[in-house]
Amino acid sequence: MDQESDEALVARAGQGDRRAASILVERHTDKIYAVCFRMLRSRPAAEDAAQETFFRLWKHASRWRPQGAKFETWLYRVAMNICLDQLRKRKREAPEESAPEQVDESPRQDERIFAAERRLVVDEALASLPDRQRAAINLCHYQELSNIEAAKIMDVSVDALESLLARGRRALRDRLTPMREQLTG
Repeated sequence: MDQESDEALVARAGQGDRRAASILVERHTDKIYAVCFRMLRSRPAAEDAAQETFFRLWKHASRWRPQGAKFETWLYRVAMNICLDQLRKRKREAPEESAPEQVDESPRQDERIFAAERRLVVDEALASLPDRQRAAINLCHYQELSNIEAAKIMDVSVDALESLLARGRRALRDRLTPMREQLTG
């Protein structure tokens, strides 16, 4: 049963088969959580978004139809929409100044510290991008989806996605270039 295609499993989940839905959740949790975490930059928020994604899978499985898109593409789209909704909600509710995260200052190996600092700098630069540019970079770079798949997930044309990628990469380069020596160690 674990070798069944996603499409066959979602069809069975749509008929109320909890085991089929469970297999889909097991198969896709890591990827969905990763995309949610990169968008939301918070473990609890990413966990909530991933959970909501799989809840919607269960709720809407009976209505899912392939129609040219892979199941995984649809699932990513659901996750991205949930993340974008959460980000919009945060912007409406969040105070203008938020407290910075506390950095763990426990002693570590130099390389691990350097790698963590580099990730933090890159993640902060990524977080400063507009939501749609960040989503495009997240899907194409971190999730390693093709431009066609990412465009479907974001519900934009491939040209629009490529424009978002170009603007996002340019903005990242502009933000990270002054720190180049620091980032390359």
